Amino acid sequence: MTTSVLTPQSQSELLDASIQAKITGMIDEFVASLPDQKQLTSEERRGIIARYTAVLEGNFIYWMTAAYLAVQAEEARPHLVENLYEEVRDAHPAMLRRFAIAAHAFPADADAFAVNEDLAKVRLFLGRLSGVQSLVTMAFFEGFIQRFMGYLADLATAQGSTDMEYTDVHGICDIAHTQGLFEALSAEMAINPLDPAVDLYEGVNLLHALLQTIVFGNVPSTK
Repeated sequence: MTTSVLTPQSQSELLDASIQAKITGMIDEFVASLPDQKQLTSEERRGIIARYTAVLEGNFIYWMTAAYLAVQAEEARPHLVENLYEEVRDAHPAMLRRFAIAAHAFPADADAFAVNEDLAKVRLFLGRLSGVQSLVTMAFFEGFIQRFMGYLADLATAQGSTDMEYTDVHGICDIAHTQGLFEALSAEMAINPLDPAVDLYEGVNLLHALLQTIVFGNVPSTK
């Protein structure tokens, strides 16, 4: 009788599949909780777009750079570099700003302050430069963004906007980015596994709380 032994790479791939399933479930649950757009007021729609913009415009590239600095696996780095290259080359922050302005939802002081506490927690967490945790967090975020783009576009349309370049681009490219981050995660776990005593989903939970603030900051939750 032959006993099969899992290599570190095989073990990381199995764990990666389990993580993907959990993250997909979390995203499904969050998307299902989004408020009915037909029930939102103009100010509630504006608030969601504004808070989203206040977080993403100045932070996404920083977050992805933190993940790049955190990883040790060389196989993981190209996935992160590709993401950063597209963000910078195509000026995604400028694209997002145009999107918000066209929807009459450019962030005001109140929008920035609404997300400030949760945003600070995510920044500080990623600043700890934990490779596996950072990749799990960013994979969750990329997966959520891809699913959220249609909803965000509908909010902007209801606000009278016709500038959908931002949502069109991210609704497509983030599919590949999400898969690339999971591939990077598998490579990182194989050579730099996380201590079992450390919460793998700490960053995901912090980011989830931030997304809750973005969506429900001035919208009554249906939960």
